Amino acid sequence: MLAYISAAQRHHAAPATWLSSYFLFSFADYFDKGNMHFGPLRVFNDDTVAPQNGFPQHPHSEMEIVTLVLEGEVSHEDTLGNRTSITAGEVQRMTAGTGLAHSEMNRQDSQLHMYQLWFMPSQRGLAPSYEQKDLGFLSSKKNELIPLVTGQKVLEDVVYMNSNSTVYWARLDAEKTITFKTFAIRLTFIYVKQGSLLVNGTVLNTNDQARLTAEQVVEITATKDAEFILIDLPGSEANY
Repeated sequence: MLAYISAAQRHHAAPATWLSSYFLFSFADYFDKGNMHFGPLRVFNDDTVAPQNGFPQHPHSEMEIVTLVLEGEVSHEDTLGNRTSITAGEVQRMTAGTGLAHSEMNRQDSQLHMYQLWFMPSQRGLAPSYEQKDLGFLSSKKNELIPLVTGQKVLEDVVYMNSNSTVYWARLDAEKTITFKTFAIRLTFIYVKQGSLLVNGTVLNTNDQARLTAEQVVEITATKDAEFILIDLPGSEANY
């Protein structure tokens, strides 16, 4: 079964002149009890941050936080002592665990575009930790799924997270098809960055999303050149 959510159905938030965010799930002042999470995927925010602005230090706990930088650069600082820059094509993961605080700022003179994903952890009470890798996913190979982050321990050269999930990226040329094999007990989430896809017979355009349940095969064909994120998720775990 495929649930289609159009770009127009996303919640748009602009709490400050420097920030434009699209919330795919309930977040901050946006609350919809029917749109709290999809499996352990609790937050998916599509954020654009103006130059010389950003998110000052704030706390988190018991969440796996993944940041994918699509354009620009994030200046990151946290109470673990990390002070780094994350540029386009890089992936960052924080295990908030028992608690940490961090800031994410755009210190550049150009805009920052990033996706921030939060996953409810498979295990609570972990020590906070941090990982960052340059996976070059924006310029990576075409017409295949590129794993970026996983907790399934079956993939190498990716960022590890404490969730039985995997985040993939793909650049798909027009008329090309990717077949993603899964299990009926798993969930599949797709969000289109740009272009147009046909997903199990349903058309998805830029910023549309699909939430698939009880499927064993997800067939994805680009009707024009496209970039998208696909997340493989467990259907049920005790924490959610």
